[in-house]
Amino acid sequence: MNSYRINTNYAKALIMLASEVDSIDRVADDMRMVGEVAAANRELSAVFTNPVVKSDKKAAILKELFVDRVCEATMAFLVFVVRKNRTANLRGISEAYLEQWRNERGIVLSDLVTHQPIDDSAREMVTRLVGEFTGRTVELHDRTDARMLGGFKLEFDHNMYDARIRTKIRKLRREFARNDYESKL
Repeated sequence: MNSYRINTNYAKALIMLASEVDSIDRVADDMRMVGEVAAANRELSAVFTNPVVKSDKKAAILKELFVDRVCEATMAFLVFVVRKNRTANLRGISEAYLEQWRNERGIVLSDLVTHQPIDDSAREMVTRLVGEFTGRTVELHDRTDARMLGGFKLEFDHNMYDARIRTKIRKLRREFARNDYESKL
């Protein structure tokens, strides 16, 4: 079974568990934190992917990290994931849960990349325009990329608007290389 299916199936199970105890939003916050911890800590990921480390040791690590920081439903789910030997998938499961949670709540995740940080008015304008285009609430993540010459790149709901200067220069190079203006005779 591939990782995508594992992640989505476990995320669906967690959505059902969270809806039964009426804590879908709280579990979403918890899974966001679990995903951030898994992404930021390379040693933790190495321990979770190592088959030599026993599952009771992995469960003890998870309890030590999250017992006072997450709700009971999330902690029970994390212990379940350890029992099923799926700790290597924790980050993917958390991302899949957040994706399903956003779909259920009518939220679209939008990623904006610019050369320099944007101000609040630009952030609000992008949020408003994406919201009007999709008809959903927007969760905007903006970041900077020093390698970018200028312009911006906006991704949302499997769409991408690329207004980077580098992309425009590449397009011009291709057009000049094709040389439509010179006679081919």
